[in-house]
Amino acid sequence: MLGAAAEQLADFFAGRRRVFDLPLDPWGGTPFQRSVWRSLQGIAFGQTRRYADIAMACGRPAAVRAVGAAIGRNPISIVLPCHRVLGSTGALTGYAGGLDRKAALLRLEGTA
Repeated sequence: MLGAAAEQLADFFAGRRRVFDLPLDPWGGTPFQRSVWRSLQGIAFGQTRRYADIAMACGRPAAVRAVGAAIGRNPISIVLPCHRVLGSTGALTGYAGGLDRKAALLRLEGTA
């Protein structure tokens, strides 16, 4: 699996891959965190969502801050594309790898 992940990540960064085809089973996490991580899988390449959109998709519209906390614990960034989640005004907010990397990933996808 690690070899396939490395190959697919290399293809992603080279612009040859938009969707990851890996058997994903994020370990750990609470049921809410796992629901947030599953929602991230539904954000297509080149698209973005807001934290509030993810909260709604998880059936917890008032849990915007909890969504942010769950995203911050995403165990497989890029594959579960948390860089595609923006603040309520569309601004770049929070990213474990730093906002400069989040911006670079969004530029790679043509959304910044």
